[in-house]
Amino acid sequence: MPNVGAFELIIVLVVVLLLFGSTRLPKLAKSLGEAQKEFKKGVADADAPPPAKRAADGPSPAKPAADDRVTLTKAELDAMLAEREAQARKDSPPSV
Repeated sequence: MPNVGAFELIIVLVVVLLLFGSTRLPKLAKSLGEAQKEFKKGVADADAPPPAKRAADGPSPAKPAADDRVTLTKAELDAMLAEREAQARKDSPPSV
């Protein structure tokens, strides 16, 4: 296996700089750092035991964290909107 020396690393860095440009490199490094942080967080969450439930209070609804994103498919969103519209029509007084 060939040894990678300082000269080879400099060549690789110059090629990367030419490919991505000096404006995109900080953005690229930031996104790689964020991805690494999310990966480590996911691994730590998978290794942690699930929290114990309190039996006296009953099941508590899960509240999403502020930074969590909720994703829906288009079909789920359409169904939810149709359900809300039907509920609104049912709750509104009939127009004469």
